[in-house]
Amino acid sequence: MNTTVLKTEARLFAREPGSVFWVTVSPTLLLVVLGLIPSFRKASDDLGGLRVVDLYVPVSVLFALIMAGLQAMPPVLTGYRERGILRRMRTTPVRPSALLTAQLLVHAAVALVSAALVVTVGRAAFGVRLPGQPAGYVLALLLAVAGALALGAAVCAVSRTQKIATAVGSAVFFPTMFTAGVWVPVQAMPDTLRGIVHLTPFGAASEALGDAATGGWPGWTHLGVMALWTALLTWAAARWFRWE
Repeated sequence: MNTTVLKTEARLFAREPGSVFWVTVSPTLLLVVLGLIPSFRKASDDLGGLRVVDLYVPVSVLFALIMAGLQAMPPVLTGYRERGILRRMRTTPVRPSALLTAQLLVHAAVALVSAALVVTVGRAAFGVRLPGQPAGYVLALLLAVAGALALGAAVCAVSRTQKIATAVGSAVFFPTMFTAGVWVPVQAMPDTLRGIVHLTPFGAASEALGDAATGGWPGWTHLGVMALWTALLTWAAARWFRWE
């Protein structure tokens, strides 16, 4: 991987205030706004003794991944293709795949930084416990990052232009927000709906992160669902992606 390309893409991302805000700041802001609601800081028997703010730490983490994978990355890559940048790169020593890899790494890194910020602020501002099962939490987080970026790559693959990528990303954005538990935490959903949401990549990720946060090992079923979705979306992106 060409490190020059990686550094260039990182600098270009840093120059986009909208992307920086929505990926790195807005997830923590969401947690802070919810954490300031007094009732959300009270333990609930219906939530197994947890507080709503406790549940929204993994939800805010997933929000960061969704923003990186669906809102930030697809318009950039499709814009490169639409302007012929990827096609012209094929005639240079720098292969287009280096640019694609750099984009994936930059957005993965930014998403992980945002996730760390959410966990840190949750602990410092609202006394949310750090993950009780750190290894399981990291495993679930990495699988969630891979799934989010694979979904974003699939959106790029089926979108011929930047406008289409933005539209498709927005159409997929709201269902993923729901399954991640942004509006209603997955743990608080009715059993039937919760069972359906568990079959989605972000619903499974929400449960896996929640399990690890409370000290348990993430359920292998949830990890398996995440891995399967990542594999399927990666295959779809590789199958349909066009460099020009």
